[in-house]
Amino acid sequence: MKLKTSGIDHLNLQVRNLNESVDFYSKLFGFSVLKNQPEDESKIIGNDKVKLCLYESPDFKGYEKNGFYHFGLHIENFADVMQKCSEMNIPVLYSGPVQWEKSNSIYIKDPNNYEIELTEVFGGGL
Repeated sequence: MKLKTSGIDHLNLQVRNLNESVDFYSKLFGFSVLKNQPEDESKIIGNDKVKLCLYESPDFKGYEKNGFYHFGLHIENFADVMQKCSEMNIPVLYSGPVQWEKSNSIYIKDPNNYEIELTEVFGGGL
């Protein structure tokens, strides 16, 4: 028997400033606060398909790639990514969109230095 997965359930991310991080993800992706967890200085944010649990740690210096390089989010309105990033002054990494065999991706970083891949085709079309 093998366990059957239907997707990544959620990501837990350590952040320097909870409010700043919630604001970033809300403005960029339209995520809403799904649960406040003040006892843990955390919030679960997201939508019906994506969940992020953000834990505030003011001493956190920002993510440094160490075994985990980035997480990817499929963007249904991919054609709008560059404009939205420009509106929010979010730098696009790697000199702009990256073309893969069956998809395109745009890479950005959140306020905590987590790299996020924004994909045109879910799973890169694999």
